[in-house]
Formats: sequence, structure tokens, C-alpha cells
Amino acid sequence: MSLRAVYRYVSHTIRHTPEGGVVYEAYCTASSCGAHSGPQEAQEAVQDWALRHTGRTSHSLFRRVVTDHARVTRDE
Repeated sequence: MSLRAVYRYVSHTIRHTPEGGVVYEAYCTASSCGAHSGPQEAQEAVQDWALRHTGRTSHSLFRRVVTDHARVTRDE
């Protein structure tokens, strides 16, 4: 008796889903600083944090991270 596998390849799409929200963060890239804004729901809060941090430390380069949520759906 031999077993046979059947594979079905189905196309999928991935898209941003608004109900998941968006999270913004900024990280100071100055050596040995390590400061970061922490996750925020408003982009303005992260920008304000970076501006305040620059004012206090003169550090002027940041890595910004935007995280969203995505949903995968089958194309049929």
C-alpha cells in the first residue's frame, strides 16, 4: 500500500488591519545612550520625546520604528 500526498497551493494577501492599531517608537542611536521613547499610540508623542531628548543631550540621530498589524486572507 502506498500513500500519496496532495498539495493545494492557494494564493493569499496580507494587508494592514486598522483594528490592530499602529505603535510608534524612537531609539536614540548615540553610542552608550540607550534611551528610547517606549511604545506610543500617537506619532506626535514620539516626536516630542525625541525633541526633548535632543534638547537635553544634543543627541540628534534616532531610529524610528512603526509597527502595524496585518491580516492574511485567502484569495478566492
